[in-house]
Amino acid sequence: MPLTSYGPEWSASRRRGDERELETWLAFALALADMADGMAMGAFRRDLEITTKPDRTYVTQADRAIEEELRRRITDAFPGHGVVGEEFGTSQPDASVRWNLDPIDGTHNFMRGVPVFGTLLGIERDGELQVGVVSAPALGSRWYARRGGGAWAFDTGRAAAGPPRRIAVSKVSAVPDMALLYGSAQDVTSSGKAPGFEALIGDVWRDRGYGDFWGYVLVAEGAAEAMVEADLSAWDLAGPLVVVEEAGGRMTTFDGHRSIHERSAVASNGVLHEELLARLRTA
Repeated sequence: MPLTSYGPEWSASRRRGDERELETWLAFALALADMADGMAMGAFRRDLEITTKPDRTYVTQADRAIEEELRRRITDAFPGHGVVGEEFGTSQPDASVRWNLDPIDGTHNFMRGVPVFGTLLGIERDGELQVGVVSAPALGSRWYARRGGGAWAFDTGRAAAGPPRRIAVSKVSAVPDMALLYGSAQDVTSSGKAPGFEALIGDVWRDRGYGDFWGYVLVAEGAAEAMVEADLSAWDLAGPLVVVEEAGGRMTTFDGHRSIHERSAVASNGVLHEELLARLRTA
């Protein structure tokens, strides 16, 4: 992928459909996030029913209840749209427009009372993501974007004040000056796809393990230069990808593919992306 394949103008070129349609989808997605925020906070730090899925990951009744309500509302409003969700799979797999849903990203945090969790929504048309919403009610924060509309953030808590603010990635261009984020260092190392990860940590200015959605939106806001994560699903990445790209950043797999279906992700400010990929792949 050429180095110029990132930035707001490039992201806008990925738009499929007219702006009015995307604005309609975005407004509906933001309303869905309001609903999901309320349901999640109603269950947060309460007694939860927790079960283990066949893949040994955990799920709570809140995950399932939120996704069920998201699906119901999407189907009622847009009966021709498909849905891809973490808890209940795919409906209408051949639909041109599909909603990728993660009802509670950061389920382990949610279970343990850690406020870093959120609902992720990503809308795609013919395989190209068009709208992304990331809502973190316990942090009182939300981030959103649509193709050609920029990336934005606003406060949702009681102390919320002022209109949404436009966000953009940083302009840091040297590895020794950058802040590197990651989900699980153990997952990245054990994936075998990033043999240079530990050496990269030793070369950066600052590293922190801000996992799940938070790392991606911190990159989009310019608070860090890169987020590295392994062992992911499409619904983990669909919403954050649009926010990162509309903020001027770049997001690929460890192999440099622009895909949400290959289980790994490197999000960056774009300037550092090629160097990061090379370093991660080199022991």
